[in-house]
Amino acid sequence: MAVITVRNLPDPTKEALRVKAAKAGISLEQYVRNILQDASKDDDQSSSNIMEIAATYFAEPEHSDIELNLPLRSSSREDVKLD
Repeated sequence: MAVITVRNLPDPTKEALRVKAAKAGISLEQYVRNILQDASKDDDQSSSNIMEIAATYFAEPEHSDIELNLPLRSSSREDVKLD
């Protein structure tokens, strides 16, 4: 697990968090951990399936509202002749 140190947190902020944690019946550390975990959840990515997430960003053009006008591709190299 990772460890994060927050420096220069105003005393009133820490005290308010401590009071809220006490009211919730949990430690300050657990209370802040819960806040960070909730904040890290992306509402748009409710799925934990990597394929569904990838499809959201890399969908085929026919499944997307984005239209790209790409130029035709060609090769500047000559074809290889095998004898």
